[in-house]
Amino acid sequence: MKKKLEIADVVFHIICILSALACLIPVILVISISLTSEAGIVENGYTLWPSEFSLDAYKYIWESRDTIFRAYGVTIFNAVLGTFLSTLCIALYAYALSRPNLIGKKFFTFYIFFTMLFSGGLVPWYMVCTRMLHIQNTPWAQIVPHLFNAWHCIILRTFFKTTVPEAIIESARIDGAGEWRTFIQLVIPIAIPGIATIALFQIVFYWNDWWLALNLISEPKYYNLQFLLQNMLANIEELKAGSESTDASAMIATAKIPSEGTRMALCMVALGPILVTYPFFQKYFIQGLTVGSVKG
Repeated sequence: MKKKLEIADVVFHIICILSALACLIPVILVISISLTSEAGIVENGYTLWPSEFSLDAYKYIWESRDTIFRAYGVTIFNAVLGTFLSTLCIALYAYALSRPNLIGKKFFTFYIFFTMLFSGGLVPWYMVCTRMLHIQNTPWAQIVPHLFNAWHCIILRTFFKTTVPEAIIESARIDGAGEWRTFIQLVIPIAIPGIATIALFQIVFYWNDWWLALNLISEPKYYNLQFLLQNMLANIEELKAGSESTDASAMIATAKIPSEGTRMALCMVALGPILVTYPFFQKYFIQGLTVGSVKG
């Protein structure tokens, strides 16, 4: 039996190592390509170590630093404020659904579950955002539409039901505490792992979002980082395509643009803050994943 357990541990460790490498190797590859010259990429392809070291891609991005820094500010604002407001909305709704004495509990549960199966479509959504909420070309355009997530609400509701003892809430009511005081002073401290997990999901979602900017933003001052990077990549492709039908001097000038390296450098520019943020949420994220598990 002991020998079987040792073999199982070895197999489990091998699987974990392979899974870690599957996540790590693509990141190393992106870093390597961003530090490789365009000629080196054309000659040797993608390699895990730069075949010809070059910072041309980052120099090309640095030339647009003012625009990128402004987009960074917009993205940080959207991620921080959007994560706070969306996590608050989700937590309040999920806490209400977790209470057994909620009037209309089945209706409110079905109400959010129905949105996971069917949607109103793009045109009604766009009309609501532009003609009713009037958030087009405003800072709220990239925050309000994603304030609520039905799936995250269901996850957090389950966490509240399995983690927050009903006896604690009953004792708070006996002592005269209202719903808000009970939620803020008792429920939130107990449910920090679950709330932090949802906050991590939301901040990654807000940080990576470009779809809202594509549909609701036309003023460059409101461009977020992801949408700006997409535009930069599109501009590089247009320059490459346009140079084929122009004179030789334009083709030479366009050929100097490190298109492949710039793609990967832009990925690293957008990925950096998330890599820094994740370790702070990792402890709570792991605890949140144990929702519903058997605890000894």
